[in-house]
Amino acid sequence: MITTRPQTRYRAAALGGALVGIALALGGCQHDEVATASIPDDYKQRHPIAIEEQNRSIVVFVGHARGGLTAAQRADVMGLASTWMHEGTGAIHIDVPAGTPNARPVAESLREIQAMLAAAGVPPRGIISRPYQPEDKRFLPPIRLTYSKIAAVAGPCGLWPEDLGPSIKNKSWFENKEYYNFGCSYQRNMAAMVDNPSDLEQPRPETPAYTARRITAFEKYRKGTPTTTTYPEAEKAKLSDTGK
Repeated sequence: MITTRPQTRYRAAALGGALVGIALALGGCQHDEVATASIPDDYKQRHPIAIEEQNRSIVVFVGHARGGLTAAQRADVMGLASTWMHEGTGAIHIDVPAGTPNARPVAESLREIQAMLAAAGVPPRGIISRPYQPEDKRFLPPIRLTYSKIAAVAGPCGLWPEDLGPSIKNKSWFENKEYYNFGCSYQRNMAAMVDNPSDLEQPRPETPAYTARRITAFEKYRKGTPTTTTYPEAEKAKLSDTGK
């Protein structure tokens, strides 16, 4: 009995250690399975396109001895006013530098900017000017024009939680599934190119039909004549007779 007790204790300890190891291994496998199952297979769900509000802004640099805007700056201001008319969701905020050496030319440029925005159709309540103190007055502080708009966004891209190559830790490679970053750049580019973010959620209504053209086509159809439109200028633009 005395010689068998150490062997029994050794066997019990070894069995207990093996059971603990198996439990930890199963627990680790279960944890990996839950983490892997939480990642959607569809790239549209992994990298969804979200609709949020963003700012659009331009800057206007004004020199120390110059008053008014250049031709390029006038084009920038008019372009901002034009885009604000159909996509702006708030007022146009004009941040004006204060306490700088170019304060006087900035004031003259500000009056011209406000006049141009009003001429473009921006109402007085849609223009808000406010001064700001530049952090470093050694540099030339610009006039900033900013407004908020609805935009579509996706990403960020470049996340690689798993290896792409064959690995025992990469289940997507063995199961022939899409890797995590697949489709992210497509979604991000689509969000950047869409003109109206609401088009991603619902179609636009149809415009009314062109009644004059429809009546002409029906009249030709009633008479039995071809309804297609002929373009005499198309023959003049041809450079070759191939295909005749």
